Amino acid sequence: MLTQGSHLTFTAYALTSIVLCIDLLLIWISSGGARVRSGVAVNEEDGARYGVPVSPSEPPAVARFLRAHRNAEATIYPFLAIGVVYVLANGSAWIAIPIFAVFVIARIAHSLVYLAGLQPWRTVSFAVSLLAVVALIVATVGALFSA
Repeated sequence: MLTQGSHLTFTAYALTSIVLCIDLLLIWISSGGARVRSGVAVNEEDGARYGVPVSPSEPPAVARFLRAHRNAEATIYPFLAIGVVYVLANGSAWIAIPIFAVFVIARIAHSLVYLAGLQPWRTVSFAVSLLAVVALIVATVGALFSA
């Protein structure tokens, strides 16, 4: 049975997960839109189906979306895995909520600045999201050993 505190931690985790999944899905869907706008296919069957030339490599705009998506996956998946361990360890909501919020804001910012090609903001937002992952790891270890 969930206590009020663990329910709040779970709710924060669930909302965080939803927002992060939406971020990933929007980047992924946008890569498809960029591919359509490029007028080039990378698969022969797509080229034949849509009557566009086939290229062995992605157009630059599509490649940028795909790199942004891979980068997001590289931090979001570990964050979600560690986050569920934190929730299961009955970690405090008052520790989780700020970490979750910082991570979500940093990841959304990173997606936006990555796609816009804005440095140094891409690096700054990535570093902030990475620090949030480290903070969550530390908080999770603490929650596991204080239980």
